[in-house]
Amino acid sequence: MKEEFLHYLWKNKLLNSSLLKTTDNHFLKILDFGFHNHNAGPDFLNSKIEIEEQVWFGNIEIHVKSSDWYLHQHETDVNYDTVILHVVWDYDADIYMKNNIPIPTLELKNYVDKTLVEKYHNLKMKALKWIPCEKEIGSIDSFYFNHWLERLFIERLEKKSMLIQELLWQSQNDWETVLFQMLAKGFGLKINGEAFLNFSKSFSCSILRKEQDNLHSLSALFFGQAGFLSEEIENPYHRELREEYLYLKYKYQLKPIAKNQFQFFRMRPSNFPTIRMAQLIALYHAHQNLFSKLIELKSVEGYYKFFKIEIDSFWETHYTFEKESKSSKKQLSKPFLDLLLINTIIPLQFSYQKSTNTLDEDSLFTFLKQLKPEKNSIISKFLELGITAKDALETQALLQLKNNYCASKRCLECAIGHQLLKK
Repeated sequence: MKEEFLHYLWKNKLLNSSLLKTTDNHFLKILDFGFHNHNAGPDFLNSKIEIEEQVWFGNIEIHVKSSDWYLHQHETDVNYDTVILHVVWDYDADIYMKNNIPIPTLELKNYVDKTLVEKYHNLKMKALKWIPCEKEIGSIDSFYFNHWLERLFIERLEKKSMLIQELLWQSQNDWETVLFQMLAKGFGLKINGEAFLNFSKSFSCSILRKEQDNLHSLSALFFGQAGFLSEEIENPYHRELREEYLYLKYKYQLKPIAKNQFQFFRMRPSNFPTIRMAQLIALYHAHQNLFSKLIELKSVEGYYKFFKIEIDSFWETHYTFEKESKSSKKQLSKPFLDLLLINTIIPLQFSYQKSTNTLDEDSLFTFLKQLKPEKNSIISKFLELGITAKDALETQALLQLKNNYCASKRCLECAIGHQLLKK
């Protein structure tokens, strides 16, 4: 038995409370179960009970065994002086207050449906399964399931927005700067995302605004700050950029990051950091005041059109500065743009709407539902269990479900687990 399950039972009032008695055989009525306290102190606060027609107001502490009171040293903690009821699964010891009066105790196992306990153990003990409820998940009513997916998606957005909030604080609420930093991270993808983020933080966004009209200067600024112009290379284009960057470096007192932060090993050439940097340069050269434009985008087709850009002709025949390659257009692909929308644009819109009290969840849902479902091992496994994701919103929600609930067996905090226990 786990204490979290006892909290779950109490919070959801899943006990036969019509004929309760304390361990010393006094009639007990729960008038108010209180609210769950996730901080230090008793587990449920502001509760109200009646024992033998005497009404008590105070807090409730829950343990698996009554002796856990002493194990956790509550007898020395003044925060527990206001406990009016000790709720336990196993009553194995008398517990006394500082005035040597026993704390009223309720032994919970006498008032909980045994089938509910069995269902809980079935969920928690299936450690070898991919998810604990893999045989039952398909039986959940679609109304509850779809509503839970939407909540999971918002929860995932909340998690992604944590970095945005940190960057906002660092930039003194400059949304254009945060957009640039988040876009840079997104262009770096998983492997080079941190290096791109470090690059974007290495100079002020005001410098970017001054140089973005001039493609040559902007290219020198970006590649120079990323460390790609630190060494001389026998290439005319590289040499021109390097000369321009040395001027900009002196003009703005710039300090580049180390080039070795960027990874090329085992990457597809289209994802080389040099190509992604050239595409980011083209985006900022093509559009000014990027934030005000992106924050208003509502359709995927409009988004694709906005990001249809042409990079410098040098990169049509190169993947790096050193070696020439077969000529090819290196436009931003739809799969890449989908990732950028999911991981960067939507979280930014969500954070901005929250900060301006204009949050429109339905609009965000509609935006992401226009994207096809993602393909990865987790989504494929859900498909094997009969769970088919119709769009990118549902795949994002399923990723949140697997990684944040199923993997750590948080069944009692999951709407699916809650529905299965209620059946």
